[in-house]
Amino acid sequence: MAQNAPLVLRLLASSVTAANRAGKIIRDIMTRGDLGIVDKGVNDLQTEADRSAQRCIIASLSQQYPDLTIIGEEGANSYEVPSDWIVTDYDKTVISKDCPHEYLSITKDDIVVWVDPLDGTSEYTQGLLEHVTVLVGLSIKGKPIAGVIHQPYYDYKNGNLLGRTIWGLVGMGVGGFIPQDPPAGKLIVTTTRSHSDGTVQKALEALSPDEIIRVGGAGYKVLMLIEGKAHAYVFASKGCKKWDTCAPEAVLLASGGKLTDMHGFPYSYGKDVQHPNVGGVFATVKGFDHEKLLSKIPQEVKDKLK
Repeated sequence: MAQNAPLVLRLLASSVTAANRAGKIIRDIMTRGDLGIVDKGVNDLQTEADRSAQRCIIASLSQQYPDLTIIGEEGANSYEVPSDWIVTDYDKTVISKDCPHEYLSITKDDIVVWVDPLDGTSEYTQGLLEHVTVLVGLSIKGKPIAGVIHQPYYDYKNGNLLGRTIWGLVGMGVGGFIPQDPPAGKLIVTTTRSHSDGTVQKALEALSPDEIIRVGGAGYKVLMLIEGKAHAYVFASKGCKKWDTCAPEAVLLASGGKLTDMHGFPYSYGKDVQHPNVGGVFATVKGFDHEKLLSKIPQEVKDKLK
C-alpha cells in the first residue's frame, strides 16, 4: 500500500500532485485576468498566482506531513485555503517505484522542502508563459535529493491544457520525460534574460559559447539542459535563491548532471542556511566536464561572488 512506502517516495509523490494542482491555480488566475501584482523590489515581482500556488502546496503537504519543514519563497501566511486546493493523493507512477536503499530510514527531521510556487514571475506577467515553472525540492541532510518541475503552460499553444511535470530522485532517475543529449561538438549556454550585468556578461564571454539562450527562471534553464537544448547553465550573479535551485538541481543530479556555485562548491539546503545563492550558479549536463568548463571563468568574476 502507498501508506507503507518510504517517506521520501511518499513525499515526492505528494509533491507531484501538489505541483500539478498549483499549476491549475496559476492557469486559472491568468485566465481570470487580475494578476494582483506586488512589487517586492528591483526585478522582483509577486502575483496572486505566486501567493495562491504556494498556499496550495504548503497546505497540501502540511496536512499529510505535520511538522515537516517547508520553506517557501513567499514567506509564511495564515490565509484560509479553499478545500479544493488541498490535494492528498499520490502520483501513481512515483509511488510505484522502488526507493533507493539509502533513503529507507530517512525521517521528517532529515528533510527540508523548498518551494518556489511560480518560478519566472516576470515572464508570467509579460506573457512568456512557457518559461513558468512550479518548483518543489526535497533536501535530505542538506543535500538536494528529489525535485519536481511542473510547467503549467508546456505546449499550451498546441492545446495542451494540463502542462507537464518532470520529477527526479537521485539514485532512481528522472520521470515524466526522458533526458536528451545536447548537440556534440559545440557549446550552448543558457543564462538569464532579465538579470544580466557586466559580471554575468564577462563570465559568458570567457566561455566563448557557440550559442547563448536567454530565458527566465532557474527551473526553465535546467530544463534546457535536461531537454538537450543547452550544455551549461551559467549565472554569475547573487540573484538566485535556494527555492529557485533545490528542485532543479535535484532533477539535474538525478539525470547525471551537476550544479555548483561559480567556485565549484555545492550548495547546502538545510533549514538554517542563508537563502541567497551568493556564489552564483554553474550547471552542466551529464557527461560534460564541469570542472574544465568552470576553470575558464575569470578569477575577477569569481572574486565578486565570494
